[in-house]
Amino acid sequence: MVREDKTTWKSNYFVKIIQYLDEYPKVFIVGADNVGSKQMQQIRISLRGKGELLMGKNTMMRKAIRGHLENNPQLEKLLPYIKGNVGFVFTKEDLNEVREIIRSNKVAAPAKAGAIAPIDVKVAPINTGLGPEKTSFFQALAIPTKITRGTIEILSDVHLIHKSEKVGASEATLLQMLKIYPFSYGLNIEQVYEAGSIFSPDVLDITQEDILAKFIQGVANVASVSLAIGYPTTASVPHSVVNGFKNVLAVALGTEITFPAVEQLKAYLEDPSAFAAAAPAASAGGDGDAEEDKQEEKKEEEEEEESDDDMGFGLFD
Repeated sequence: MVREDKTTWKSNYFVKIIQYLDEYPKVFIVGADNVGSKQMQQIRISLRGKGELLMGKNTMMRKAIRGHLENNPQLEKLLPYIKGNVGFVFTKEDLNEVREIIRSNKVAAPAKAGAIAPIDVKVAPINTGLGPEKTSFFQALAIPTKITRGTIEILSDVHLIHKSEKVGASEATLLQMLKIYPFSYGLNIEQVYEAGSIFSPDVLDITQEDILAKFIQGVANVASVSLAIGYPTTASVPHSVVNGFKNVLAVALGTEITFPAVEQLKAYLEDPSAFAAAAPAASAGGDGDAEEDKQEEKKEEEEEEESDDDMGFGLFD
């Protein structure tokens, strides 16, 4: 297969990125530090049917986008984030679904000297399986150990590497000796572009329930402020109506004014004992009816038994 020349390759790359920008409305800007070619190919396979992964030189990506701004000026928002080792994942699918595919493609990796640690690394108390000749190595890292059955045993948890700090040569060597691969590398989602807006991937963690809860809280705040300052709004009117009805009830109870909604309440306040006696009476009445039904059923059963007995005697006569 004849390899295309550099000019043709660049021309085809510009055509491809412009085609993707026109075809796909959603874009993930992803960092690709410490991601190898084999892992990159695996990510492309995972995204098949869901999106397209496109890497390239930052200068070429910027040039392609600037040349396409006449057709889509909103793409200019992507330019400030094209820095470092980044690429694009273009998609039409649900952003959360595609994000999970990208996140799931992680590969365990050893700690390399000089690399920036993405996480804290701690070593638990374990029997290392290493011989006593390695004791001085652990002592140099201030790791408490003891010899157990001819091997070195770590006595307590050790915070070996701190997040965002460079990995030292001694720490990297120790982790390799213990066959510990503390880091995992994959595409890191840095920004998300959709419908002309660019935002942090953390926004995708917001659920419909979160939005609804915030909206309800906002309505409650508007109603509270409106009631406090006496300014009616759609949110405060129901509360004002309820409070007004309570005031009307209070005035009616304190005066001779009456209307259907307050008559029963006035009657209760004038003679609470009548209502107290009515409840047990109703309960007793219900019990009495139940007892009568039982007695009637018992009586019917006795009548049936007597009828059967009469028939029996008639047959023997």
